[in-house]
Amino acid sequence: MTFCPVLHIWRIYCILRGMSENQYFKFSLELLLVPLFAVLAIWSVFWFEVNFSVSFNSYGLFPRSLSGLRGIVLSPFIHGSLDHLYNNTIPLAILTLALFYFYRQKAWKILLWGWFIAGALTWLVGRESYHIGASGIIYMLASFIFFKGIFEKHFRLIALSLTVVFIYGSMLWYIFPIEDGISWEGHLSGFLAGLFLARTIKVDIPVPKKYEWEKEDYDETEDEFLKHFDENGNFMERPKSEEEGAQIIYHFKKSKED
Repeated sequence: MTFCPVLHIWRIYCILRGMSENQYFKFSLELLLVPLFAVLAIWSVFWFEVNFSVSFNSYGLFPRSLSGLRGIVLSPFIHGSLDHLYNNTIPLAILTLALFYFYRQKAWKILLWGWFIAGALTWLVGRESYHIGASGIIYMLASFIFFKGIFEKHFRLIALSLTVVFIYGSMLWYIFPIEDGISWEGHLSGFLAGLFLARTIKVDIPVPKKYEWEKEDYDETEDEFLKHFDENGNFMERPKSEEEGAQIIYHFKKSKED
C-alpha cells in the first residue's frame, strides 16, 4: 500500500476545519501529542534496531505460545523494514488524530481495548510466525471510525466515514490472504475489533439542530411565512391587523419651550 502524506493530511484537515466551531469537535494539546507520540515511538524503536544492529522480531506476536503473548503489547512498535514503517506511519497518525478529535471522551478506551482485542484475536487465529507492525491497530481504527459513523447516523461522522473509505478503502483487500509476507490475520483481527467496538461502545455525539418545521409538534397553519400563501401555493398579501396598521405621528418643536 502506498500513501501520499500531504494529500491525506489535507483531506482530513478540511473536515476538521469545518467542524472546529462545534463544542464536541475542537482541537486540544492531547489531539496533537497522541499521534506524535505514536509516530515517535515506532520510529524510535526502528532507529534503535538499525543503529545498534539488533532485531526485535522475536518480541513480536507469536500465535498460541506463552512467550508470544507479549507481542500483543510489543508487536505494534516493531517493523521489518523502512517501507513497512513508512506505510504504517501516515495512517497511524491520521486515524489516531481523527479518533481523538471526533471521539475524545472515549478515545483512550477505544484505542486500548482495540489494541488488546486485535492482538488477542491474532494470537488465537494467526499462523505460527512472528506478527509485527502497527497494521492491526490501523485496521482497528479505520474499521471503528467507519462503522461508528454509519451506526450513529450523524451527518458529520458519516462524512468522516466516507472520507476514511475514500482514502483507505483499498486496505480492505489486505484482510484476505492475497499476498505473502503480510499478516492478513492481524489486519482481519483489527478490522473485526473495530467493528465490535463500534457496535458496543456508546459515545456522546452532538444533537443536530432542528428547525421549527422539523419538530413533531409543528403546526403549519400557525407558520407566519406559510400564511402568505393560499391553498394553491400562490402568494397573497395578508390583510394588516389593527396593530400592524397603526400609524405613528411625530410633532416637530423648534425649542424646548414649545
